Amino acid sequence: MNKKFSKILDNKWWQEIAVIAFSFTIYTLKNDWMLFSSVASILMGVFFYLILYMHAQFNRFFILPILFKKQRPLTYIFLTLLGVLLFSVVLYEITTLDMFSKCRLYQNSHQRSYAYQLASVLGTLVCILSPIIVFKFYRIHKKQTDETLLFNQMQLNALKGQLNPHFLFNTFNTLYGISLEFPDRTPDLIMKVSQLMRYQLDSSNKQCVSLEEELSFINSYIQLEKERVGYRCDITYDCKIDNENAYKVSPMLLIAFIENAFKHGTCAIENCFVRIFITVENGLLHLHVINSIPTKKTNVISTKIGLKNTIERLNLIYGKEYKLDIQDDKNTYIVDLKLQLKKFV
Repeated sequence: MNKKFSKILDNKWWQEIAVIAFSFTIYTLKNDWMLFSSVASILMGVFFYLILYMHAQFNRFFILPILFKKQRPLTYIFLTLLGVLLFSVVLYEITTLDMFSKCRLYQNSHQRSYAYQLASVLGTLVCILSPIIVFKFYRIHKKQTDETLLFNQMQLNALKGQLNPHFLFNTFNTLYGISLEFPDRTPDLIMKVSQLMRYQLDSSNKQCVSLEEELSFINSYIQLEKERVGYRCDITYDCKIDNENAYKVSPMLLIAFIENAFKHGTCAIENCFVRIFITVENGLLHLHVINSIPTKKTNVISTKIGLKNTIERLNLIYGKEYKLDIQDDKNTYIVDLKLQLKKFV
């Protein structure tokens, strides 16, 4: 029952319906339920309410952003008062028309006054905007709470990854094998492994890092994979960024797609390929990853939690400012991610 109520509470359409029901009830009580005794009076009441509702929505979408986004309270107050005055004049002029003489609504002298219409417009505005603002801050608070919980989980997963014996075993096994056959390449490879571990450690307590740091980590990871499977796997990595230092990104966000390509695309002795393309133009990051699917592949242990968590992070952090398309056929696995990055202030 609580989960169903929570889903209803989180749904924007149900929130809107609740606001309409609440404000319309207040409106009808203000005008006395007994006045809505005929079809004509009901239609007239709905007509006047729609005018008041349109005024509130105009304030919500065109004037309210001045207060919350541009943070100009005096401008917002001035434009709000101006809107209230204009809509009050409109309602006042409508009530004086002869076509409304047979309607029981607004028949009393005080109801036909301009002061009454002014109070109606202002009161309805408060009744509609108040719950809308409450719901808005509820959604913002819930999103921030979810982001915090996911961020804490990411920190825990990062610490587990740093101490993962399997990762350490494979890394040092690769280092040992290369040091025996190509001792001159060992120092450079050790530096790359060091960069991987250092980045995981440093970024585990950050919500955002520079795009340059994230790409440096990805490059080090790809170089390590080249040392491991480069002799039998065609690896392509192309990166074109208009300004690396201008953007920030959530740490360890892109690596899941790249790691997945190497994990499942190179799990066979036969020839295979992994192609990674990253471009950023005017803040739009485009990650395109293609890997082959071996016909005879060894069993790869995968919980698929990494990709699932990454998609959840994308939804929570970037909302509608990203597009992810994953294609899986018999021969290739394709990931296409478009993400609108945020700039450093």
